Amino acid sequence: MSRQKITIVGAGNVGGSVAQRLAEKSGYDIVLVDIVEGLPQGKALDLAQAGAVCGYDSPIRGSERYDDTADSDVVVVTSGIARKPGMSRSELLETNTKIVRSVVQEVATRSPAAVLVIVANPLDAMTHVAYRVSGFPKERVVGMAGILDSARFCTFIAQELNVSVHNVHAMVLGGHGDAMVPLIRHTTVAGRPVDQWMSKERLDALVKRTRGGGGEIVSLLKTGSAYYAPAASVVEMVEAIIRDEHKVLPCAALCEGEYGLKGTYMGVPIRLGKTGVEEILEYDLTPDEKAAFEESAQGVRDLCEEVDKILGL
Repeated sequence: MSRQKITIVGAGNVGGSVAQRLAEKSGYDIVLVDIVEGLPQGKALDLAQAGAVCGYDSPIRGSERYDDTADSDVVVVTSGIARKPGMSRSELLETNTKIVRSVVQEVATRSPAAVLVIVANPLDAMTHVAYRVSGFPKERVVGMAGILDSARFCTFIAQELNVSVHNVHAMVLGGHGDAMVPLIRHTTVAGRPVDQWMSKERLDALVKRTRGGGGEIVSLLKTGSAYYAPAASVVEMVEAIIRDEHKVLPCAALCEGEYGLKGTYMGVPIRLGKTGVEEILEYDLTPDEKAAFEESAQGVRDLCEEVDKILGL
C-alpha cells in the first residue's frame, strides 16, 4: 500500500512542528519546502534521525524545489511573515497575499487534485487568496482557525474548573482571533452546559482571554508566536482528510448561502473528509451570536476586498 503524500510549505516553527507530528504517525510520505537554503533539508534530516529513537519510520525530505511536491494528496501552506515593528496592517496583508499567491500557484499546478490547508495569516483572507488563485473547487481549499480557537477555549475552561480538558467540548465560529464567536450554548463540560459551571463574569473573562490567546503567547515569547497548538490543529485536519474521517471540525470554509453569507470564507462547523469540505453544518444562533457573527464576517469581507485589489481582481 503506497503512502499518501503530504507537502508542508514553510519550514518555520509551525511547519516544522506539523512535519514532526505527521512523521511520528509513520504513515505518510512528507515533503517540507522552504525558500531558505538548507533549512528544510536540515529539519528533515533531524526528524529522520529522531525516528531511530522514537520508533517511527516516515520518509521525510526537505527541498527548495516545488517539483518535489508533485502529486501531493494534501498541501499545508504555513508561509507568510509575522507583523514586524513599524509595519502597518496593510503592508502585512500585501506581503502575505503575494507570498500565498506565489506558493499556491506553484503547488496547484503540480498537485491539481490536492486539498489545500491554509495556515498563513490573516487566516480567512489568505484562504480566500488560495481559493481565488488555485482555481480549485471550494471544497478543496480550507483554512485552519476554529480548531485552534476552540482548543484554547477548552484549555482555559478546564484550567478554571480543574477538570480534564477531555471533558470540555466547545464550538467556535467566525473570523480567527479577536473576531471569534464562541457558541456558549454548545460548549459543555462533562455533558453539562458550561454556563452551569461558572458565573457569566468568569465565562466572559475566558472568552476574552481566548480571543486574545495568540497575542498572549506572543507577548510571553517576545520573539515569535504560537506553534505547538497550531501545528496540532493542522494535523487533526490533515488526518481527517487523509483517513476520510468525515469529522466535524470548525474550519474556514467558503459560505455560499450558509449563515446568510455569500462568497465569504468564515470559520464554521464543517464535515471534513478525503474530498475536503463535505458539508457546512448550520447551528441555530441567538440574536447576540448572529450579530457577533455578522460583525466578524464584515471584517473578513473588508480584508478580502483589499486582497482582491492586491491580486488585481
